[in-house]
Amino acid sequence: MDISVVVPLFNEAESLPELESWIRRVMTENNFSYEVIFVDDGSTDRSWEVIEQLSKENSAVKGVRFRRNYGKSPALNTGFARAKGNVVITMDADLQDSPDEIPELYRMITEDKYDLVSGWKQKRYDPLSKTIPTKLFNATARKVSGIRNLHDFNCGLKAYRRDVIKHIEVYGDMHRYIPILAKNAGYTRIGEKVVQHQARKYGKSKFGLDRFVNGYLDLLTLWFTGKFGRKPMHFFGLLGSLMFFIGIIAVIAVGAIKLYNMNSGNPYSLVTDSPYFFIALTMMILGTQLFLTGFIGELIVRNSHKRNEYEIEEELLGNENEQI
Repeated sequence: MDISVVVPLFNEAESLPELESWIRRVMTENNFSYEVIFVDDGSTDRSWEVIEQLSKENSAVKGVRFRRNYGKSPALNTGFARAKGNVVITMDADLQDSPDEIPELYRMITEDKYDLVSGWKQKRYDPLSKTIPTKLFNATARKVSGIRNLHDFNCGLKAYRRDVIKHIEVYGDMHRYIPILAKNAGYTRIGEKVVQHQARKYGKSKFGLDRFVNGYLDLLTLWFTGKFGRKPMHFFGLLGSLMFFIGIIAVIAVGAIKLYNMNSGNPYSLVTDSPYFFIALTMMILGTQLFLTGFIGELIVRNSHKRNEYEIEEELLGNENEQI
């Protein structure tokens, strides 16, 4: 099969028939073999009934329905697990992503040999309250991830080699950072394509401003797990050791100053009267706790069944039947 189109959705009953018809037309014109996987994320409208009807009319249409609303990331992960196409396309169900982009996305994966191609909605039909935070968010993501060529990490219109989506796990709200997940898994051939952004035709946006706060927290999580996920002691142990030694040096300094004043006949006070003593003591305690956090993290990693799992792209086995 050439293409799997994965469409997560929540309360998009009005747009689904038009979207399916549009996708079908594009696939037919380009002679693609395909499937469309609609993942209903616990819709409360008639979305599932519409999907059932579309499936009866077109055998390429498949559907998955959640019992309740879990979020876009679980919906994408569920669709990825069921995708059979050599190239997997994701798009939103609100008609803001154009299926006319599919042939070029497919070509970039199959001919230009990209692992992942992300859409860039260079011209957006969104209010400033959404576009300005989005630009700040994407600038931060580029800086932290090192993927300099992407302008829109959160664009729903993306294309993947099937191998990519089978080796990443999209969880929580990590759909915003699928390119970073792919990079952390070793898929570094990441491209971008300027795509058309259309104004929403039906319904309203399902995302609020809280996604920007959650997005930054998720970005920090990805940065940390990508850099220190297999070696937590390198972060916590180093930071804890620095804090502990700075604290113990400060305690020694406070004590030395008191001894000097005592021997010189200068006025002096109890060590515990100095605020620096308690600051130093606090640093020693925090340093010890951070070091122990790294130690416990190493124990957890050591006992993880994935501690020695690595992504292997190619392997040469030679003559397996050769006798030594």
